[in-house]
Amino acid sequence: MIPLRDTERSYAKPYVVMALIAINAAVFLYQLILPPQALERFILTWALVPDRLALHSLATSMFLHGGWLHIIGNMWFLWIFGDNVEDILGHKRFLGFYLLCGVLSALAHFTMSIGSPVPTLGASGAIAGVMGAYMAKFPHSRILTLVPIFVFITTVEIPAPFLLAYWLLIQVVSGTFAAGQSAIASGTAWFAHIGGFIAGFLLIRLFKTQPLHRRLEVDWTP
Repeated sequence: MIPLRDTERSYAKPYVVMALIAINAAVFLYQLILPPQALERFILTWALVPDRLALHSLATSMFLHGGWLHIIGNMWFLWIFGDNVEDILGHKRFLGFYLLCGVLSALAHFTMSIGSPVPTLGASGAIAGVMGAYMAKFPHSRILTLVPIFVFITTVEIPAPFLLAYWLLIQVVSGTFAAGQSAIASGTAWFAHIGGFIAGFLLIRLFKTQPLHRRLEVDWTP
C-alpha cells in the first residue's frame, strides 16, 4: 500500500518540512558525486556505526540515504505526514521534535545492534516519529492510498490509525524475525523505525500544540 495524500487540511506553509527535504536531497546529491572511496569514508564518518559509536552520528545519520528509493520513500512520507504535525507544533517546535525523534530512533537501533560494524543511515526513524505524532493527533484523518487488488490497482481512503498501525505491525514483525540475523542480512533498521514511532507517539503529548479551532480562527480572520 502506497499512501498518496491525507484528508487533513494544514493551515500554514510547512517550511521546516520543505527545508528538511531540500537538505536531505542536497546531501544525497553530494553523495552521488563522490568517488567510491570518498563515499565510503563519508558514510563511515557521518553514519551511525554501532561498534564505534560517535555521538554526532546520532543526528547526522538521519540526513544520509542509501539510494534513490530510500530517499524518495522517506521524503514522500515526510511530506504526507509532516505538514500537519508542523502545523500544530509550529516551525521551531516541529524541528526540535523531528530531531529528537531521530536521535531517539538512532539510540533504539544502537541498543539492538551493539557491536555491529554496519553503518546505519536514513531519515526513517525521525519520520516514523512524525507518523507516531500524526496517529496521536489526527485519529479521524483518512489517507488516500494506492492499493493493489489482484491484478488491478485502485485508490482507497483508509483511516490513518489503521494504516499507521498496520505499518508499525510490519516493523515489529520484521524486526522480530530479523533480530536473529546479522545487520547485513536484515538490511533494514527495523528497531529505529519502531523506536522513532513510539517516541513520536508519546512525546507529542509533551509538546505544546495549537488546537485546530484556533488555527481555523486565524485562517479566516480578515
